[in-house]
Amino acid sequence: MMKKYISLILAGLLMFTAAGCGSETNAETDTESTGEYVNLQAQMPEEGEEIAVIDTSKGVVKMRFFPEEAPKAVENFKTLAKDGYYDGLTFHRVIEDFMIQTGDPTGTGTGGESCWGEDFEDEVSPNLHFYNGAVAMANRGPNTNGSQFFIVQAKTVTEDYLKALEDARDNNEEEMGVTIGDEFYTLSQLYPESVMDYYREHGGAVHLEYVYGNPYTIFGQVIEGMDVVDAIAAVDVDENSKPLEDVIINSITFEPYTAE
Repeated sequence: MMKKYISLILAGLLMFTAAGCGSETNAETDTESTGEYVNLQAQMPEEGEEIAVIDTSKGVVKMRFFPEEAPKAVENFKTLAKDGYYDGLTFHRVIEDFMIQTGDPTGTGTGGESCWGEDFEDEVSPNLHFYNGAVAMANRGPNTNGSQFFIVQAKTVTEDYLKALEDARDNNEEEMGVTIGDEFYTLSQLYPESVMDYYREHGGAVHLEYVYGNPYTIFGQVIEGMDVVDAIAAVDVDENSKPLEDVIINSITFEPYTAE
């Protein structure tokens, strides 16, 4: 029953083109340009690439960035962090097996602003997914990005959401897809088997995918310290998912990545 419900939601959000009709010009993804899926989030940074070091009261988390996929979100985060904006802020929303959220000076989930002093637009990338460890902007709806961000902590994935995607992707009667920016992408382009396999192996929040109507911008990936993310996710919370004891960002600094 759950899978059928999810499938109906998904079908209502997708666009359709007649399979093989050639009337749509599809965009090219990393999968097509290289002949195989390139998982940007599974790759370590290049030597010397700038990474963030997030020092929290539970330990240190290191993350890399995807400026080619989400240039404004990366610029916003780096600018705010280098100005000390995040220092002393709490993780105000924590849901174990889902995500941890921070970046609000008020600690309520309603505050914060971007480095430009106003909301900025979403930057949805066809090459990034909500795998475990993905770092994304939190928002109030489309194009309302400010300072808040979250880290996906889901170690497993909801199979019904994956199966609904697979069923829609493998539909032989209609080719389904979505428009991202000005380009149309089929589900086959966005969700090859390698994406599904990675979700199943590493976990993630597949229901946050853009095809399910969610305009969240992924701009980074945790490369070290997921045990710290797990520790934050495991704290006791109240009925609003707010930790009973503050978990704090002490500082965010930057350093060149060096392979050990």
